[in-house]
Amino acid sequence: MRKINPHDFKVARRGTSREINRQIALNLIRAHQPISRADLARLMSVRRGVASLLVSELLSESLIFEGALGEAVGRGRRPTFLYIDSRQRCVVGVDIRASRTYILLTDLMGKQLGVVSSFQTSRDIDVLTKDLARRIKQMLADFSEVSACEGVGVAVPGMVDPALGRVLHAPTLAWRDVNLRDPLAAALGIPVHIENSGKACALAQLWTTRSDVVASGNSVFVSISDGVGTGVVVNGEVMRGRHNTAGEFGHVPLNIDGPRCSCGANGCWEAYVSNLATLSRYFGRDLSEGRPREAEEASFTVEDLIARARAGDAKALAAVNSTARYLGLGLASIVNSVDPARIYIGGEITTAWSLIEPIVRSALRERTLTDFGGATEIHIVPAEEHPRLRGAVALVAAPAFAAPMVA
Repeated sequence: MRKINPHDFKVARRGTSREINRQIALNLIRAHQPISRADLARLMSVRRGVASLLVSELLSESLIFEGALGEAVGRGRRPTFLYIDSRQRCVVGVDIRASRTYILLTDLMGKQLGVVSSFQTSRDIDVLTKDLARRIKQMLADFSEVSACEGVGVAVPGMVDPALGRVLHAPTLAWRDVNLRDPLAAALGIPVHIENSGKACALAQLWTTRSDVVASGNSVFVSISDGVGTGVVVNGEVMRGRHNTAGEFGHVPLNIDGPRCSCGANGCWEAYVSNLATLSRYFGRDLSEGRPREAEEASFTVEDLIARARAGDAKALAAVNSTARYLGLGLASIVNSVDPARIYIGGEITTAWSLIEPIVRSALRERTLTDFGGATEIHIVPAEEHPRLRGAVALVAAPAFAAPMVA
């Protein structure tokens, strides 16, 4: 149960219930479109007149629009179907990683427009900002079908202060207290929202999945790539903590005498399961940034490694299986701490899921404190769904559908 804070609250106004009903209507239209006013009223268990007033409000704000006519029932009038108005409105999603930065253009509903583009990430924030702004401008200019960009969402592999738009600490990028939002927004003339990549992915799952998934309880998203990002959802809300740094399971140590992590500590979960950790295990030496690499090492990817493992390369299979075991051990820490109803996993290593699932689940059962903890649902989010980019898009699009904040 949620306790009302007597020092920080909002008093319910006369229009509070109407505001809540308005958001309920908007979300029902999004979930069930195309939908008629009559069906909306039935779903909300209100009179048709009440639903019509809410619809008129949403129409006046251009949040929805009227589309095709449906078939008449009996002698009644043909119903007019309602849709979320994502016409001519787009969102840009940006996924910054230590190796590459990816850009995606979608409509307001998250439908992909065009192809995903990428470029090598510069550690120099000024260079990256200018390059990113130039590429986003070009993408918007090339896609003339949309006339308005609602904003740019940026997922970052590190701890973020969304209110100030600053990256507090991104170990894989060697960034500390970096102002990313304001220079990018100034260069684009468009609102920019930034968030930790794990939290962004968790937000995207909340925004895009079915209502029964959201209602099933707490969930966790684990994103594994250059580093490890984790987003925790509790009671339908992304857990943030006092400084928006909650959920940094990637830097919980599995072994304090373990390999060096990008954060500077030893034995973090990330140091065992990141792409770089898996490749280092295969080549038998530390491939950390800044160390010279052989030609094969420089161009070799986790996908290449998984392909070799599937082809029967014993060394590749051993490296992948070792990552799988460490992945399961880390997931056990999450289960013991949060007790989620389900865990979502995204990242390149998931393309080997059919190979590694038994090892991951065995390690999970080994370290969880209860039998039901070891049986926690695990759902793989395929790389082609671009979960981090979808999370970046959700930073812009999801707030329009969020529940009003009340005490």
